[in-house]
Amino acid sequence: TDRKKLHTAPVGQVFRLRPFHVLVATGGGYAGYKKYEDYKLEQLEKRGIEVPVKLASEWEVALYKSVPTRLLSRAWGRLNQVELPTWLRKPVYSLYIWTFGVNMKEAAVEDLHHYRNLSEFFRRKLKPQARPVCCLHSVISPSDGKILNFGQVKNCEVEQVKGVTYSLESFLGPRICTEELHFSQAPPSNSFQQQLVTKEGNELYHCVIYLAPGDYHCFHSPTDWRVSHRRHFPGSLMSVNPGVARWIKELFCHNERVVLTGDWKHGFFSLTAVGATNVGSIRIYFDQDLHTNSPRYSKGSYNDFSFISNNNKEGIPMRKGEHLGEFNLGSTIVLIFEAPKDFRFHLKAGQKIRFGEALGSL
Repeated sequence: TDRKKLHTAPVGQVFRLRPFHVLVATGGGYAGYKKYEDYKLEQLEKRGIEVPVKLASEWEVALYKSVPTRLLSRAWGRLNQVELPTWLRKPVYSLYIWTFGVNMKEAAVEDLHHYRNLSEFFRRKLKPQARPVCCLHSVISPSDGKILNFGQVKNCEVEQVKGVTYSLESFLGPRICTEELHFSQAPPSNSFQQQLVTKEGNELYHCVIYLAPGDYHCFHSPTDWRVSHRRHFPGSLMSVNPGVARWIKELFCHNERVVLTGDWKHGFFSLTAVGATNVGSIRIYFDQDLHTNSPRYSKGSYNDFSFISNNNKEGIPMRKGEHLGEFNLGSTIVLIFEAPKDFRFHLKAGQKIRFGEALGSL
């Protein structure tokens, strides 16, 4: 009777697991495990060992998508805007340079103290002579990066990496008004791929370029063309590194992306900027109405914007090599375009490429 009374709270009040916390912990742990698996696959590839394709199951994709990557990417974006003290800038940027192999000798401003925050450092401009634009070929690389895949589009399927495809129609979305893009007046029974081809005898081609975190983050116009339309797909922000692209079918259709469509001298032309983890921000310089990774947009939808108006019948003309946009961090550029059958790529899968270098020509 003389013992002191010990008051305890119910276990549920002390430690209460909520579904959101379980999803974050489980999904985050699994994502970390997959990162480690991707690293092992990259090491095997470097040794020349061919890695068999192993696609993720539906539950694995659902688990990965449960990680709040959009929220985390918005938080990362705000962190990037925080101004760093002058004394801290060189150590922070030097660590990033060492980790991702950044070549600061190409930067227009090499002094690390010049960049007030991480965002400015990511979006650093290059010296004019650092990326000469090839004049001999009709299509150049719009960015620095690694060539994941390229070739002809077949059976309305596009390869994101060797052996893993995605639907052309799911990626670009439904057809846009023929008056804007001059799509072929093909009967509705024809395939989506055939409807994009405007000239008889032409084929549809594609090229996928992966931008690593250490690459130059701006992208440019790959050819002379005019942009008629922009379609923004809010979506997930899963990693788009080659390991994940090999694992998740239709990864680019799941992720947030901005599709620019128009035409060049040979017909249909499109450039798509695909978002990724910590890359919620995709900026198109001439499109002030575009706002990516915004909570006001829900997944599974898309919104369109036309650059054709009563006052502007031609859309947005772009010259080869002209500044087009930028990512907040590394991501992916997908080109899908129409060209004659004798168009040839001057590439090898897996090769490193820099902005301004030739992709292909007639």
